[in-house]
Amino acid sequence: MIRVLLAGESWTVHEIHQKGFDHFTSTSFGTGADAFIAAAATESIVVEQMYGHDVAAKFPRTADELAEYDVIIISDIGSNSFLLTPETWTRGERSENSLRALVEWTQRGGGLMMAGGYLSFQGINAAANFARTPLAEALPVQMLAGDDRVETPEGSPVAAVAGGHPLGALLAGAPDLLGYNEVALRDGAELVATVGNHPLLTTHTFGAGRALAWTSDIGPHWCPQPFLDWDGFAPLVGGMLRWLAGEDS
Repeated sequence: MIRVLLAGESWTVHEIHQKGFDHFTSTSFGTGADAFIAAAATESIVVEQMYGHDVAAKFPRTADELAEYDVIIISDIGSNSFLLTPETWTRGERSENSLRALVEWTQRGGGLMMAGGYLSFQGINAAANFARTPLAEALPVQMLAGDDRVETPEGSPVAAVAGGHPLGALLAGAPDLLGYNEVALRDGAELVATVGNHPLLTTHTFGAGRALAWTSDIGPHWCPQPFLDWDGFAPLVGGMLRWLAGEDS
């Protein structure tokens, strides 16, 4: 069985409700990976999700600890959540760098995926800031220096590269996406599919491991409901996870 850990894709919203002279607040919690996790389940793959607020304290810190998993997905959670551990952030103490551990784990044979979002790659106002972390060397793309979001509310077409990677066939007939993170293909990496005029799905080998970048969301808003309802969504999710785990078929 493929062991998958998805870090991120959750948020807390704190709202102020102003009604004339009076106001009150409300807080809610949301997740963006439900459709992705359900799609993986239909492909007989169980995805464990670690919510964003748990990452700083609970994400594995060493390559040996990460060895429990075959695939690690980083989705819509910035680098600070990995780097600012409770020891370092609150007590000013040294701590293990889990992003360095992810690089070592991938080189040893792990399957690393980054999915797009407002806090993926560089993200909104470059706040995700993965370009300035060790993880940048393990990804099959090069990131911009600044804000890399491309919003296309009118829709951006998805196109597989002809005669390329076998994962490209899983994108035949895919609906449009509504946005993505702009990246450039790393030398030696393979461009599997594009969105608009930019990379959507890229892959490469990294040491004994594999890495994959999906530059749009795995749920709304960039990945709209028609894409999630598309009958090719689950096979695409299963195909990416199996490829990352080394199961090419």
